[in-house]
Amino acid sequence: MTTVDAAPATAGGREEADAEGVPCVLMRGGTSKGAYFLASDLPADPARRDALLLRIMGSPDPRQIDGLGGAHPLTSKVAVISASAAPDADVDYLFLQVGVDSAVVTDKQNCGNLLAGVGPFAIERGLVAAGDGETRVRIRMVNTGGLATATVRTPGGRVRYAGDTAVDGVPGTAAPVLLDFAAPERLLPSGRVRDRLDDGGDGVDGTLVDAGMPVVLLDAADFGVTCRESPADLEEYAGLAARLDRIRRSAAPLMGLDPDEAPTVPKLCLVAPPEHEGGTVSTRCFIPVRCHTAIGAIAGVSVGAGLLVEGAVGAGRARLPGGDGVGADGGAPLRIEHPTGHLDVAVALDPEAAEPRPVRAGVVRTARKIFEGTVFPGPDRAPAEAADPEHP
Repeated sequence: MTTVDAAPATAGGREEADAEGVPCVLMRGGTSKGAYFLASDLPADPARRDALLLRIMGSPDPRQIDGLGGAHPLTSKVAVISASAAPDADVDYLFLQVGVDSAVVTDKQNCGNLLAGVGPFAIERGLVAAGDGETRVRIRMVNTGGLATATVRTPGGRVRYAGDTAVDGVPGTAAPVLLDFAAPERLLPSGRVRDRLDDGGDGVDGTLVDAGMPVVLLDAADFGVTCRESPADLEEYAGLAARLDRIRRSAAPLMGLDPDEAPTVPKLCLVAPPEHEGGTVSTRCFIPVRCHTAIGAIAGVSVGAGLLVEGAVGAGRARLPGGDGVGADGGAPLRIEHPTGHLDVAVALDPEAAEPRPVRAGVVRTARKIFEGTVFPGPDRAPAEAADPEHP
């Protein structure tokens, strides 16, 4: 994580970006939106890069009025793409979460939603040759070292964004992007199905899961909620944010994370019985204490994998599809309900493994290119200079 105050001007750095701008693609990926860059178009030094991105996104400012950011963590994201030297990957994808009203840029997590746009971006930038019909792009997620494969529609050797696949939380339809994730070494980072976590009171049970995104499964009933509440209502729920922050800080070291260095992980996911026919579970997820209006793609995969573990928090609340092929090819997917609809994930655990381990983890997302051009970074904005929130 980088905290930037006001980076000094550097020859060949800030002045060139101010004068010439930076090539950029603004793209919706899944239920998020972010700025996509070639790594070669940004400073190689992380501190200079992050200072530039804060200026591009308009942070710190609660409205991000002077930049590309959309005044919410889901729309203040950056993807940095480059050709990969790894033998099992075509491109490297670095995800950066840019603070909205804080001068913070962190690389401590993946983003499965922006991941949906990495394949199209890589093809259009010439990092991967397009096939006729569809193109598979092997992606190394630099943040964690995990691997994913994106299958992108490319009729006639060109990326097609239009299609008839709907993603809840996104208006309209678009072409599907199939994301398959390599199985993690260990699904349960603590080695236990349940851990007792500090919530500032008597403690609460949680299941720590990582199928690509660190997630803590929590029973909504332990918090007096039902997962029918709106995100806005939950954010006003007395004492909930403080309790969730204590839980995140308690769980993080058990997952090999520093709660201060990785302020947005693990994700905390409240689970309850599904509300709709065909649903597997109802969820409300927090990043870190703001309630997600949907659910992250990789977080949804982690939730689905956790629900398949016998004795896990939430497993007893879930309504799993019948049959041995649950979530695998030929079997019904797990439908993870969220505030604006649902996310279908394909997950199957290895029945022969000594401890729970996925043999399949995938999800269908969509992406759309919104604009391609040059972005001109704004001036340095120290926290004290942030826009007056009372200004109309």
